[in-house]
Amino acid sequence: MISKKWIALVSIGIILFLVGCQSESAEKNNSESTAEITEIVGIEPGSGTMDIAEKAIESYSLDVELLPSTEAAMITELQQAIKNEEPIVVTLWQPHWMFSENDLKFLEDPKGTLGASENIHTMVRKGLEEEHPSAYAFLDNFYWEVEDMNEVMSKFGQDESVEPQVAAEEWIEDNRDRVDTWTEGIASVDDKAIELAYTNYETEIASTNVVALILEELGYTVELTPLDMGIAFESLSTGEVDGMLIAWLPVGAASYYESYKDEIIDLGPNLEGAQQGFVVPEYMNINSIEDLPTK
Repeated sequence: MISKKWIALVSIGIILFLVGCQSESAEKNNSESTAEITEIVGIEPGSGTMDIAEKAIESYSLDVELLPSTEAAMITELQQAIKNEEPIVVTLWQPHWMFSENDLKFLEDPKGTLGASENIHTMVRKGLEEEHPSAYAFLDNFYWEVEDMNEVMSKFGQDESVEPQVAAEEWIEDNRDRVDTWTEGIASVDDKAIELAYTNYETEIASTNVVALILEELGYTVELTPLDMGIAFESLSTGEVDGMLIAWLPVGAASYYESYKDEIIDLGPNLEGAQQGFVVPEYMNINSIEDLPTK
């Protein structure tokens, strides 16, 4: 007759064997996933995101190529990889509508090379408060949350037939109480012109379109001018544009801010809790930059 003790020992042995097999399988899958990663899909060369990505690759001695691209092309590659459940690493940031539509995660950055939480600042030219006090007051008041920006971006980011202005109009209509707090006590103007610079990223397109429409409600004629980050800072410092809502600090726009901070007015964050870094789909069995291939 088989003893209960012997049966228990056999059962424990089987359980330990199965756990060991699962552990080996997970390690194998993780190893195979990272072995397939030879590149990190980036965005436009020269952007702040690409600058800090290059520093991170160097700091961790990663054996990967940082592939320059555009935001749209990077998103297309990420979507295709998710569809096929393939390994992929991209430079991405939050807020971004891709986080609302997909299970994504930032890789941990133990060395802090990609920066921690960021804030997006509103900046204006010197003299704006005296020449356009209503615009200045509103821009100083404007502040929203990550979820707000994602809501606007998700409408035009996923569907190219939806114009950013239409998405911004819908958000304003749905959040009229909040908008009214930003403009409370601010005097309307009679068809005065104001120009805002923005970078061609969906985050800045979202905020700039919302702000432009509210300025128009106040009576301004608003011109939106797409510029590279460095040119936007330079244009603001010389008074060629009146304002912008695009400065990621303390990391993303740090070099430009240091160069021009004495020649512009920083109104502070219009959004807090932003983040940028290396992002992978949740199905990938890696959690840290240190899990990527090294030289």
